[in-house]
Amino acid sequence: MSLVGADGVSRCAWGNSAPDYAEYHDKEWGFTLRGSQALFERLSLEAFQSGLSWIVILRKRPAFRAAFADFDPAAVATFDDDDVDRLLGDAGIVRNRSKILATIRNARAVQELDQPLDELLWSFAPSSSPRPATMEDVPAITPESRAMAKTLKKLGFAFVGPTTCYALMQATGMVDDHVRSCFRATS
Repeated sequence: MSLVGADGVSRCAWGNSAPDYAEYHDKEWGFTLRGSQALFERLSLEAFQSGLSWIVILRKRPAFRAAFADFDPAAVATFDDDDVDRLLGDAGIVRNRSKILATIRNARAVQELDQPLDELLWSFAPSSSPRPATMEDVPAITPESRAMAKTLKKLGFAFVGPTTCYALMQATGMVDDHVRSCFRATS
């Protein structure tokens, strides 16, 4: 896939595969994201993406936000069996019982943390990482994402494997995996 999109912009190749991807790549992916609610949303969406294309989640994100109380962990932590049934009937989201239950479980785990979720997650961000030359140079798992996944699981989180954690790190600016020729590459 070309690094230069139809619009003449040089970006990571995946960002040229659909207009939704270009928008997400250019305005969101890799930008520093803070705040426990914002990071709970991204952690949840990355878990829902597991086994699917990210564009599916991206296009369903407004429905996810409506279905999951804008990913307010305190609100989601109160979800019960009726809410699970409601979510399983919502065609606007990915209707996977395991992922729905994991999101509720994760909201409850957030409520039990002794520090804000964003502080916990950002504590795993590496101090630096090499700029990838190509997308083939971008890892799927790193020691930091393994450590994050291990810690989150110990704290009661579910659907937070090292690949999901690394995708979260990329999406929220904990690492910058824009390839060298991408206009978003910062160094």
